[in-house]
Amino acid sequence: MIEFVKRVIFAIREYLILIALLLISLSLISQSENPNLQKVKSFGFINVAIINSALQNINFLISDSQELEQLRMRNAELMLRVNMLREYAIENNEIKGMLKFTEEPRSDLLPSRIISKNFGSIIGNIIIDKGNNDSVKTGMPVINHLGLIGIIYKTSDSFSLVRTLRNAKLSIAVEAQRSGVQGILSWEAGKLILKNIPATYDIEVGDRITSSDFSTLFPPSIPIGIVISKDNNVSGLLSDITIQPYVNFNEMHHLFVMKVIVTKQLKDFELNMLNSKRENE
Repeated sequence: MIEFVKRVIFAIREYLILIALLLISLSLISQSENPNLQKVKSFGFINVAIINSALQNINFLISDSQELEQLRMRNAELMLRVNMLREYAIENNEIKGMLKFTEEPRSDLLPSRIISKNFGSIIGNIIIDKGNNDSVKTGMPVINHLGLIGIIYKTSDSFSLVRTLRNAKLSIAVEAQRSGVQGILSWEAGKLILKNIPATYDIEVGDRITSSDFSTLFPPSIPIGIVISKDNNVSGLLSDITIQPYVNFNEMHHLFVMKVIVTKQLKDFELNMLNSKRENE
């Protein structure tokens, strides 16, 4: 072992001597007060400081970049979580309202969930998770705890298409709850409008609008919305009444199908009247 160490030292003796001389030289330079050596020392210290500062800045930039990336990722995760909590809060409030709405048992209400929505400038339809297998029929009204949503338009075994108030093809007979003024409500130019109401009729901003007794589609007195504006036409004889619906179509997720068909009830009533008349004759 000793012989091996001696051979190694002998092989690198020149490098060991060089290192020793360099250390002695640096030691002598650091202790010397010679002006020329002082300049060399200052130059060396400055360059070492610059290099060290540059290396530290690079480290800081790399570290800051990594921290910023982590912060961005954390912010994105928090954003998604907050958005999910908001969705849960909206759905929770909706379900609470529906539970309160059904405190009194009603056999004609079928709870349902929205599968998809399709709202455009003139088209406003939704698809729900109830169909023929659940005894859902075309013509049944659809509501939630706030008011009227629309009517069942088509059905399949497990799903149904609902034509909502935001569909230009759906027109409804309605009335102002306070004064009893009647009109036809329809979706036009991105809003619910009662058109061509005589300007002298007693209907004002803030009046509640409900389905009418004369409706052949819906039972009477279902809440629809509230009057938010009344605009007279050029002649001043007729008014266009804008209605703000109670239902928030963008936020709704759950609803009820009313298992009644008003049109069929009217037809049955008329048929019964005819039969009664024939019997009397």
